[in-house]
Amino acid sequence: MSSALKNVVCAISGGVDSCVAALILKNRGFQVQGVFMRNWDIADEKGFCQADHDKEDAEYVCRKLNIPFIEVNFVKEYWNNVFSYLLHEYKNGFTPNPDILCNKKIKFDAFFKYALRHLKADAIATGHYARIATSGKDGQSFKLLRGIHCWTIGQRCALPGLPTPFYVAEKNVTNQDILVAPGRMHPALFHQTLVTEPPYWINNPPDTLSTNRTLRCEFRFQHREPLVNCLLFQDQEQRLQVYLEKPLRALTPGQYAVFYDGEECLGSARILFQGPSMYDLEAEQNKSFLVS
Repeated sequence: MSSALKNVVCAISGGVDSCVAALILKNRGFQVQGVFMRNWDIADEKGFCQADHDKEDAEYVCRKLNIPFIEVNFVKEYWNNVFSYLLHEYKNGFTPNPDILCNKKIKFDAFFKYALRHLKADAIATGHYARIATSGKDGQSFKLLRGIHCWTIGQRCALPGLPTPFYVAEKNVTNQDILVAPGRMHPALFHQTLVTEPPYWINNPPDTLSTNRTLRCEFRFQHREPLVNCLLFQDQEQRLQVYLEKPLRALTPGQYAVFYDGEECLGSARILFQGPSMYDLEAEQNKSFLVS
């Protein structure tokens, strides 16, 4: 045990991951305090609140581990910094990632500050994992009976009477149009380029990006998908233009692009928009061929 780190405040959700994290810390000799964060406080129509059940599980775990248990209310912070932002993003046609927002605004900000100021923590811990060492674009239109905010890129939409399943390929917030394409692997669902907001780097910006405004690294935007080689170019507005080695399905504005150098996570950036789809590029290529 590090002599500088004795008092560790562990976020306990009642789930397996955070419970095991607390157990490992205690077995290694740390003085562990368990904290349950109440981020949502609305009962359902039957008067049942899931947070109450989660709290009971968290308290039970702390009792079994013989560590102090504390409940902290972050409902206001979650509403203002996460939930309100989600509503704004959905309204504007994006598909936000509430887990990343909650991590950034609640777990690694509000909870972190509370643990240091009020619980005299030397460090905080969570249950997060870390590693060490023919088409619907040909003029045919359909009526989708839900607002644009209810749909995300790549989502299957039920269109009665059609033999082929259709999937959301594009959303136009201005005119509230949703473009769908037949088949899960339709080229309209695949993109090889995208643009992000200015990135957040875990450490300093990579040297080659600072010097040459370009960086070769690896890309991921869904945690279960394999890493893909990419080239980053940073423009004058500090946004990233991302060029992927191969097209990926359902790149979604509002989600987060995460960049790696082998085993190391370099940072992330919110996706603003995709480049042209493979369908659009193919159509443009065919058009150029016909003109020539």
